[in-house]
Amino acid sequence: MNKYLENLNEEIKQYLTVLSPEFPEWLLEYIYTPEMLRLDGIGMSCGTLYTKIYDDEYFYSSLTHSVAVALIIWNFTHDKKQTLAGLFHDIATPTFKHCIDFMNGDSEHQESTEERTEQIIKNSKEIMHLLARDNIRIEEVSDYHIYPIADNDTPKLSSDRFEYTLSGGLYQIRVFDIDNIRKYYHNIIILKNEDGIDELGFKDYKICEDFIHDISHLWPRWIEDEDRLCMQFIADIVKSMNIKGYITIDDLYKLSENEVIQLIKNCDDAYIRNAFDCFQNATRDDVYKSDLPENTENYCTSVKGKKRYMNPLVRFNNKTCRIKEVSCKANQDIENFLNMKLHTYIGFHFKFKPYN
Repeated sequence: MNKYLENLNEEIKQYLTVLSPEFPEWLLEYIYTPEMLRLDGIGMSCGTLYTKIYDDEYFYSSLTHSVAVALIIWNFTHDKKQTLAGLFHDIATPTFKHCIDFMNGDSEHQESTEERTEQIIKNSKEIMHLLARDNIRIEEVSDYHIYPIADNDTPKLSSDRFEYTLSGGLYQIRVFDIDNIRKYYHNIIILKNEDGIDELGFKDYKICEDFIHDISHLWPRWIEDEDRLCMQFIADIVKSMNIKGYITIDDLYKLSENEVIQLIKNCDDAYIRNAFDCFQNATRDDVYKSDLPENTENYCTSVKGKKRYMNPLVRFNNKTCRIKEVSCKANQDIENFLNMKLHTYIGFHFKFKPYN
């Protein structure tokens, strides 16, 4: 059996133990299917790991994210169907993750690739065998949106949103450590939101306030000019590779990021190769940001992004409310993020025009 879990770094092993002190053994067979293990070659950083603009602590895979989401759901529900829906929620993730949503013109919602989820599960002999054995129907696990503990709309707190925030605060922008995560995680309970629907929330007002303050330093990382620029550039490189016949769309659902990078670096088109090399060596000094386009042959784009943030439920004076309603500090942290300055045009100080 694949040694994926054994090969995780020690911090991530500790982190997963916090999310579920007892690992559900029944989940292992689902994790060790080819369709899930493919995700171990796709990073959660959406390609930004491959440029000098960013310096992540370590590679954090979409597989680890999926496992961690499943563990959060299992910890709070002990429901196999919900847990599997969480595990499978990114099974249709392509190489470079949300960069392909950018390529599809879906930079704001970043959901364009999810349509393959049921198809990939249905085409997996191993997964379908396990589901049949466990008397679970495919429609019960192929759409995690039907389970509010697994997923809900921003800025509510769901297992998916909670997980990429906790892990992002470890490997992307170091806003807390395992002890901080343990403190915040152990304060989580299931509450009823304004619509009478189950939602993860905090027992303690002060802990929730501290959590929001910590992660407010992380939120800009996912929407800032440099992040949107890197994701759109990778989208344009992949699209150019596809137009020139060096890669197919199906390849993005079969190959790892390293394998696709090798295709880019070894393709016959020097224009694509050189542009990607410039991207890999780019620093923040190489980034163009303005409200006016750069009228040169240099790479310049205008693209919006998805503002990822939270306004969690919290118990306050024996009532359930949103932290923004009862904490001036949290309200300010959230408003500061929502009002952050983003430039209309972003680019690199090197030449590249995507193929049409």
